[in-house]
Amino acid sequence: MTERPVFTSPAITLNSFHERVATAIADLAPTLTDLSLDLHADPELKLTEYHAAERLTALLDTHGFAVERGIAGMPTAFVGSYGHGGPVIAFLCEYDALPGIGHGCGHNLIAAGGIGAAIAARYALPDNFDGTIRCIGTPGEEGAGGKIVELDAGVFTDVDAALMWHPSANSHPWRHATAAVHLEVVYHGIAAHAAGNPDQGRSALAAVIQLFNSIDALRQFIPETARLHGIITDGGQAPNIVPERAAATLMVRAITQETVAELLDRVRICVQAAADATGTTVEISTGRIYAERKNNKIMATRTAAHLARLGEVMHEPVIRGGTGSSDIGNVSLVLPTIHPYMAIMPEGTPSHSRAMTDAAASPQAQTVMLHIAEALAATGIDLLTEPDLLTTARQEFATSGPDLPS
Repeated sequence: MTERPVFTSPAITLNSFHERVATAIADLAPTLTDLSLDLHADPELKLTEYHAAERLTALLDTHGFAVERGIAGMPTAFVGSYGHGGPVIAFLCEYDALPGIGHGCGHNLIAAGGIGAAIAARYALPDNFDGTIRCIGTPGEEGAGGKIVELDAGVFTDVDAALMWHPSANSHPWRHATAAVHLEVVYHGIAAHAAGNPDQGRSALAAVIQLFNSIDALRQFIPETARLHGIITDGGQAPNIVPERAAATLMVRAITQETVAELLDRVRICVQAAADATGTTVEISTGRIYAERKNNKIMATRTAAHLARLGEVMHEPVIRGGTGSSDIGNVSLVLPTIHPYMAIMPEGTPSHSRAMTDAAASPQAQTVMLHIAEALAATGIDLLTEPDLLTTARQEFATSGPDLPS
């Protein structure tokens, strides 16, 4: 692999708050590791993360947080709060898994690290401090856009800064992300005997196949940073029946929300054309658009400095080409937000893979999770105790744009 330039951050002088964070993380380490491995062993899909939500909220209860469950109309969403007044610093948790491969995106680690940071920050501050620590449970990142639902419901209205992280094959203080949208397509045809009287049938499966052929043809005429991909979720019931129903799930990704919307219009034309060509009808539903990301460099650099004193090596961000998408992008366009990446597996290991699923339960991953929990907690403490730091982060947010490949 090509050697990546190391990201250099200013050195941090350890103070009493940081020392209390370190003590809290050391005390919490067995609990956080057990939590991470428990969620990994019991993967739950988007918006059905009942076990994870119960584990996380019970832990917040234990450590003195006021917990609201079932927020924003989602049973597995929650907010835990400690303290009073502002500023409000929020640590975010994701905990949904992927179909078939479980925690191949490492959300078990995100959840344990996020809640660990919130609890450690709570113990690092005196009881009478001015400010609020939040732990926000954001379900359904894998396609349901839980953070966007929470944004629309006002969950982030009074939040001054949002902090979370993501496991990866590389460590970066920030990274860009593409905007994206999910598209559900269902074709309806007419069933008939596939050999005896196929002329009386209209194949919904033929429509889906035509759709994928059209999208393949479209790919050469879209920006090279865009992505069109999908799966057939229903291809019929038996080979001797002309399929009267077939369905597909597609994703449209591009550098910005505006380009996603433009490409979505072109994909819709492909969807309808396939129905017209096969004599079928079609239903189309789209999810919420995941936005491009605006990383707060002031906060991310401070987190990198805390990671450096813990022995973690961060590399310069790579801002080019297509990449993954997350609903954290929508949050980042509303308030100062960080989403650093930490290596839990060898460089080159793909995410959303069984190799990453295995890595997310490894001892190395648990160590990294504890380090980022400490670094995020320390950054949150700095934002609460150093007014100039939060002011500078706000100024950067007000004057900067999203991180976009050139």
